[in-house]
Amino acid sequence: MIVPLVAIAVIGFIIGGITMDIVFFSGLMLLGFALSEMFEKALPVEMAIVAACGIVLGVGLGAMVMYSIASNKGVVSLVSAYVATNLKLSLQLYQSIGIPQETIDAISGSLDRIQYVLVRILPSLVAASTLFVAWTNLIAARPILERRGLAFPDYGRLNRWRAPDVLIWGVIGSGLIMLLPATGFRLIGINGLLVVLTVYFIQGIAIVSFFFEKKKLPRPIRVVLYIMIALQQLFLLVIVCIGLFDMWINFRKIDPDKREPDLPA
Repeated sequence: MIVPLVAIAVIGFIIGGITMDIVFFSGLMLLGFALSEMFEKALPVEMAIVAACGIVLGVGLGAMVMYSIASNKGVVSLVSAYVATNLKLSLQLYQSIGIPQETIDAISGSLDRIQYVLVRILPSLVAASTLFVAWTNLIAARPILERRGLAFPDYGRLNRWRAPDVLIWGVIGSGLIMLLPATGFRLIGINGLLVVLTVYFIQGIAIVSFFFEKKKLPRPIRVVLYIMIALQQLFLLVIVCIGLFDMWINFRKIDPDKREPDLPA
């Protein structure tokens, strides 16, 4: 774990200081090292992912606090300024690619509201994206490591993975907290719900992958369908619902207590 931290410090020294972008994107590098450490400990896949993400989020939070102290600004102020800057850059990008002016005007008039919402749900967005990146890294790492003759834990067929049943209480609890009148509690509920639904999205994608494999769809068709899922918000919602309701429907008709070994890469 020392290597990524030293690399972050070197990058900061080269460019003349640590910025919020370095803090965010260095987390991706740290995640890879954290996952490799978890692989060596032979932990269950859920524990490996949660532990690696916990390390990244903890170090990231610590780095933000240190950065805020060094810059003599509060963490919330730093995050708010960072979000505002990126929203303005996004608006400039929309203008450069020819988005209709009326659409740009509508977005421009809502920037303050968008910034307000993003700052308050940013914790869950960071946690959810870290979870998803960790899972995709887990999937991508196996064939690469095995091709190079390196050890990789036997987590079984990941397209047969399902979230622990107890996680449904996270959905229920977050939903109930969102109903409370206090704004602070509602924000906690929203952030919690976004993180839990990300887990069910991963389960939904596993179900989709299972049926792609079962129907033996050609790889180009799978890629096109995955791109459609990524680009269409409606498909994302459908995938989340599939993952959530799999707890009761069991779409794959598999024994949750039976784990099949993974196919060779």
